[in-house]
Amino acid sequence: MKLGDKELNLSQPQVMTIINVTDDSFFEGSRTVDERSIVARAEQAVAEGATILDVGGYSSRPGAAELSVEDEWQRVRLGLRAVRSVSDIPVSVDTFRSEVARRAVEEFGELIINDISAGELDANMVDVVAKYDLPYVAMHMRGTPQTMQSRTDYGQDIASEVCQYFERRVEELRQRGVSKIILDPGFGFAKTLEQNYELLGGLNRLTAMGHPVLVGVSRKSMIYKLLGVTSAEALNGTTALHWEALRQGATILRVHDTREAVEVVKIFNKYRETV
Repeated sequence: MKLGDKELNLSQPQVMTIINVTDDSFFEGSRTVDERSIVARAEQAVAEGATILDVGGYSSRPGAAELSVEDEWQRVRLGLRAVRSVSDIPVSVDTFRSEVARRAVEEFGELIINDISAGELDANMVDVVAKYDLPYVAMHMRGTPQTMQSRTDYGQDIASEVCQYFERRVEELRQRGVSKIILDPGFGFAKTLEQNYELLGGLNRLTAMGHPVLVGVSRKSMIYKLLGVTSAEALNGTTALHWEALRQGATILRVHDTREAVEVVKIFNKYRETV
């Protein structure tokens, strides 16, 4: 997948490290609110083998507070400036707002846009992505981060619902000029704990649709609530789910803990060579 003069090799699993330029993300260990801490996190991620850095300025945890477009942009701009000073590896911007995406690409060049709403919270997002021919991560979610956990009533099994949603949405995106599409089933977004595991069990149905699939389960409540621990204690569970996601064909792991995810990918690749 082309990204300006770079190329993402999506025939092999990739590790996307989260750079949260926020003070309220659900995992406290991922919060980086000033340039020095962003640079340090980016340097560590690159040294440990990250192949994509994902910069976000708007916390999308359940019930997260609203943030103005201008405030989000100032956070994202700070994050992009800092990570660009560290490395030239591909960078994504975690935003559902077209204005933030437009400003980011116009100031920093071609980026991946990582949109939790698949373009449904901002009608102009798809046009921005198409105009600049950007790789686009489209995620399944219902409602908004403020309302999504009240939108968990699905009429059939959740894997079928998510696959059918993406069949429709991908066609709409293509018709509007988006060609580089990555799918994200949206673990933790408008899904109960049980539904998250049902969705994981059917992940191979999504990966069989012919698009790269991004999985974001790192330290989420589907792990720590099940185990009766905190997000800070959910790394071991994260590693277990990463292996299962790779086994079912996931292409990108979006993670807080780079080294551990890179090790999972390396072991999985070796295992896959022998079976």
